[in-house]
Amino acid sequence: MTGTVTRFAPSPTGRLHLGHAYSALFAAEIAQRDGGRFLLRIEDIDRTRCRPKFEVAIIEDLAWLGIEWEPSVRCQSDHMADYREALDRLRNRGVVYPCFCTRRDIQREIARAGAAPHGQEGPIYPGTCRHLSEDERAARMTGGHAFALRLDAARARDICGPLAFVDRKRGRVDVDPMREGDVVVARKDITTSYHLAVVVDDALQGVTCVTRGEDLLEATHIHRVLQCLLDLPAPEYAHHALLFDADGKRFAKRDKAKTIAALREEGYAPAEVRKMAQR
Repeated sequence: MTGTVTRFAPSPTGRLHLGHAYSALFAAEIAQRDGGRFLLRIEDIDRTRCRPKFEVAIIEDLAWLGIEWEPSVRCQSDHMADYREALDRLRNRGVVYPCFCTRRDIQREIARAGAAPHGQEGPIYPGTCRHLSEDERAARMTGGHAFALRLDAARARDICGPLAFVDRKRGRVDVDPMREGDVVVARKDITTSYHLAVVVDDALQGVTCVTRGEDLLEATHIHRVLQCLLDLPAPEYAHHALLFDADGKRFAKRDKAKTIAALREEGYAPAEVRKMAQR
């Protein structure tokens, strides 16, 4: 295979750590080995948590590590029109609906229904608002109620039929459109979600191999369905294993994992940190 296009797509919500370095190196090495291109994308749609200073820091850390990427960097916040267009296409296909439930509402509905399967991001949404009438939906929306737009997974399944994606490690993986339920694809205040934005970005940037941690394997089922609904090409995938510290704990921002910047300040050389970021 030649000409593979990969990408590293961090969110500027903190400094990069060794887990990020591993993921970036993993993607860059595939592109280099396949004679392709490696892209950098900044996933900054959540303006409440993203900070410009961390965007600058991401570029600084990657450059210090010796990782090279294509000169043009796509920042999601600059391309909201692309996501609005994709959302309109989903609306026109009748596969999204407004959901007015709060987190408490969802938990209460699940409790009434008894035990429920759990998806990647917690309990699977039970579909409380799926069957609201058009009149009631319109009344709530014009009344100023907060809402999210959810993907009607059952309708999407019926439209797309059998789907699969190819993973470099796992081979062909059959898609289950119902796996994560009716996921959120946009909110009233943000016209996209992670799921919708990355699918649109990967298509527009010509990414041919999506590299990501195996913790996002479940999300790939959602993304393959969205690709079908939006008539977008289906890239290949490479879900890599996660990187853990000496105590067997996964590197994560929320756990305040030691950052690349901190290692640099301690006197480590780029080659040493690159080696630390290998499995």
